[in-house]
This record gives sequence, structure tokens and C-alpha cells, in this order.
Amino acid sequence: MRIGLYPGTFDPITHGHIDIIRRASVMVDRLVIGVAINRDKGPLFSLDERVAMLTDECRTLSEQTGVDIVVHPFENLLIDCAQDVGAKIIVRGLRAVADFEYEFQMVGMNRALNDQIETVFLMAEARHQAIASKLVKEIARLGGDVSKFVTPPVHAALRAKFS
Repeated sequence: MRIGLYPGTFDPITHGHIDIIRRASVMVDRLVIGVAINRDKGPLFSLDERVAMLTDECRTLSEQTGVDIVVHPFENLLIDCAQDVGAKIIVRGLRAVADFEYEFQMVGMNRALNDQIETVFLMAEARHQAIASKLVKEIARLGGDVSKFVTPPVHAALRAKFS
């Protein structure tokens, strides 16, 4: 079984994330969405809220793609998480060249820790390249409409957080 890991904080999940999940699912039999517990980032949504949003979105994607998509919170090293879930592929989404520079360093470190796990980069679709969770939260916080960047349930969750 080919298992892939797509890690992130997903605070919140956006259409860009969903695009990467959908496209990554054609490469694997099971796709694990690793939800990072990153206390340093100070997420808007709690871990439980992020896991619930991802689980809801991934249920639909799993039905559409026929691929087993599971949500897995983690707080250890990414490479250790990949080993824990049996992943041989780490999927990373790229929006711009600046993303690549950081990701390139991460790949080098991860390969030094475990050279049996490959990293695959997927470029975001052009219409999703500007979407960043950080910007979505900022727009929502200031009362802007983020409905074109997130699904209706996530949009409602953002409105509830900032009301």
C-alpha cells in the first residue's frame, strides 16, 4: 500500500489545501493529513477544531476520489510522523518560489534523517496560489469576505470566531 503524508497546520483548511489533497490522492492508496500541533504559531482554531474541519472536508474528498484519506494530529518531527503512519511519500504544496527555498532546506534535513522517504512537491493551481491561511484569517478578522478561499463550513467557523 502506497501511503502519503500531507502535513500542515491547516489553520484553517483552504481551497488551496483541498486542491493539493485532491491531486495528491491520485498518487497514493492512503493519504494521511498530518495536522501539526505547533504551539509556537498560536493557531486561531484549536487542534480539535482543525481536526474536525479536516475530517469533514476529507470525508467528501475520500468519497469523490475513492482514496482512504485520514486525519492524524502530530507534534513530533515530520519525518518521525511519516514513519509512524508508514508513509513513503511526504507531499508538500508550493505557492511561490519563496515556499520552495524553505521546503528545499526541509527536504535536505529530512533526507539526512531518513533517506527512504521521498518528498513530492505539488504546485498550487494558479487560482489558488495567493491563498494562505494566514491571509484568510486576517481578512476574516477585519470583516472581509473569505468565502471564495474556503468552503462554507470553514467560512462559518471563521465568522463565528470573529463575531
